[in-house]
Amino acid sequence: MIFIVDAILIIAVVAADQLVKSWIVMNIGLGATHQVIPGILSLTNIRNDGAAWSILEGKTFFFYLITIVAVGVLGYFLYRTRGQWLYQISLSFMLAGALGNFIDRIRLKYVVDMFQLDFINFPIFNVADFALTIGVILLFIAILREDHLEG
Repeated sequence: MIFIVDAILIIAVVAADQLVKSWIVMNIGLGATHQVIPGILSLTNIRNDGAAWSILEGKTFFFYLITIVAVGVLGYFLYRTRGQWLYQISLSFMLAGALGNFIDRIRLKYVVDMFQLDFINFPIFNVADFALTIGVILLFIAILREDHLEG
């Protein structure tokens, strides 16, 4: 039963990521910015062939390799933690985020990013990046919770 919930979460996040990216590409010109909440959030259509802050820009093969390894490791841990709901959710978010950006890299050779925080110097990101971040935070909470229960 838990794997069905995981699969639904992963599919929903990947679908949301791809839908938002498609909408951005169709409605906001490349490099253009649309203010959503003045001084807080804008939508900016950019292409990123690197990681955050364009680190490792143009290293597409490296990202293919890293993502394949990450998906395998995350899938393994998703299987190993069955029945531990917080681990399952965190790993599902991370897996969905990795897959969302991987689809872009395979299909487009770059990742579409769009969310720009206007109040801080932070990389423009997408739904998949957000899912990865939520997954890491939840994993951290699961680990702390487990340590607290054991201690």
